[in-house]
Amino acid sequence: MRTRASILRSAPGLFEPAVVELEEPRTGEITVRLTAAGLCHSDDHYATGDIPAGIYPLCGGHEGSGVVVDVGPHTAGWAVGDHVVFAFVPACGRCRWCAEGKQNLCDLGATMLSGARFEDPDSYRMSLDGAPVGQVCGVSTFSELTTVSVNSAVKVDPGVPLAPLALLGCCVGTGWGSSVNAAEVAPGQTVIVMGTGGIGMSAVQGAAHAGAADIIAVDPAGLKREVAMKLGATHAVAGIEEAAEIARSLTNGQGADAAVVTVGITTGEHVGQALGSIRKDGVVVVTGAGPAAVGSLPVNLLDLTMSQKRVVGALYGKSSPFSMVPKLVELYGSGKLKLDEMVTRRYRLDQVAEGYADMHAGRIVRGMVAFDEEGPKSA
Repeated sequence: MRTRASILRSAPGLFEPAVVELEEPRTGEITVRLTAAGLCHSDDHYATGDIPAGIYPLCGGHEGSGVVVDVGPHTAGWAVGDHVVFAFVPACGRCRWCAEGKQNLCDLGATMLSGARFEDPDSYRMSLDGAPVGQVCGVSTFSELTTVSVNSAVKVDPGVPLAPLALLGCCVGTGWGSSVNAAEVAPGQTVIVMGTGGIGMSAVQGAAHAGAADIIAVDPAGLKREVAMKLGATHAVAGIEEAAEIARSLTNGQGADAAVVTVGITTGEHVGQALGSIRKDGVVVVTGAGPAAVGSLPVNLLDLTMSQKRVVGALYGKSSPFSMVPKLVELYGSGKLKLDEMVTRRYRLDQVAEGYADMHAGRIVRGMVAFDEEGPKSA
């Protein structure tokens, strides 16, 4: 079958519309018609080359939701009409990490940058002019239709609006989990969130839900600071130095209990600044992605040791997608998680590059490809 998609032909490059061939699902696979896809900064990292891709052309998108339109043979537990949210980190359910409840570290993730099937590096489900097309994280949500492994799809309640749930597959689970799971935010604590795009805004909401007394959002974009205040931040400033000073003023000079780094293009300098903003025995959670070539951190080793500070990485917020997504759906349904308020503009599939230009300019918090709308539209 043929489907419209948004692809990268090279890196550096821009997303552009194309019509690709899509295979029918095999055993253990489903074909999904997309309802919505989030414009995550990680896909822009593929466009810049900061994150290396295994193959080009590459169909973008790893954050999305949709409805199952076909089920592969002998694929139990799935039916046409099921509502799904894609998990950008697959989970096999059998490896050591899945057995320990750490699905975000599933062994299948080792090949998710290849663009091919996780278990078969020479097998693809998309093609263009007879040549294989890679699928970002095995899902490629920048496509009207996509064929994916059931290891990358989470079934969700059909009674909940499907389009906003697209954000749960990456930015919300990643940001929320970074505060709740990785930083282990506790009631009464002071938290700094560096960078308030979709992931950072979700980290703000997660910290608020966990009971943080003070949440200091940091972002140079005025729009994002304004939205952060509506979603649970108690302070919003343009720079980390001001945030650190506020944290010290609120904690008798000690500093923040935790700093969550969700900057779109994270550098070692960001991590070093975050370390300087936290108290003794505090934690820095590094969630934002940076160029693969960056390999050092400007860390004061004496401060790290003598102040017993911690730096931890967080993939999908140290969350297991098959348990986190249903929990987030419930929180959204009960009004305790704000999703609609995070989407600033909606775009057509052929406007993905425009959406990323808006992201770089600080004009949006989260952009969304709305497959049943004309876009772009303000939220």
